Amino acid sequence: MFVKDWMSKKVVSVDADDSMQEAMSRMREHKIRMMPVLREGRLVGVISDTDIKRASASDATLLDIHEALYLIARIKVREIMTREPVTVPPDFTIEETAELLKTRKISGVPVVKGSGEVVGVITRDDLFNVLISLTGLGKKGILFGFIVEDRPGSIKELTDVIRGAGGRIASILSSYERVPAGSRAVFLRVYDVDRQRLPQVKENLKELANMISFVDHRENIREIYQDLAPL
Repeated sequence: MFVKDWMSKKVVSVDADDSMQEAMSRMREHKIRMMPVLREGRLVGVISDTDIKRASASDATLLDIHEALYLIARIKVREIMTREPVTVPPDFTIEETAELLKTRKISGVPVVKGSGEVVGVITRDDLFNVLISLTGLGKKGILFGFIVEDRPGSIKELTDVIRGAGGRIASILSSYERVPAGSRAVFLRVYDVDRQRLPQVKENLKELANMISFVDHRENIREIYQDLAPL
């Protein structure tokens, strides 16, 4: 899963010499919260809604509306932008990008080729889209949660039961966080399970592993049997 597959390729940018008003207008028009700032086609910074709010609060709070609008029209993007912006290459993985945004506490980054060309932008919203896609939420169906032994075949045993009831696997996600040593948390999103056999399927699965949750999106049934360990 690479940035190039999920980034927004239509790059909305602003020039360093444009006004803050122009930046605000462009962000509002395109419903975005961050833009690359260019000078002669070269990336020189980024401007975000946070930068704009900070400048507005510090410079325009004590002015009347006409003075504030005049000031906003005069402030240049270069005066309030974030210089030396964080960027990622197109072949950065989605996981690396998510960690970077979290660590740097930013909402998005420009995607830059080795030549310095800005080829896209990736934001938290794009990462949310990845999460929704990876989890198979679009299939709705049923989400089972388990704590299983960390050994070869432990997940296959569960999927065999589901397939035996006509079910299909939309996604399998697992984690070693917040579970006892020697275990892993596993979340299976499935669909097309024979509804008549579902109660027996649940019982069979419980015999194989510690079922911690069951969510039926179609019927809006949510059963939590056990919480994961607190962070």
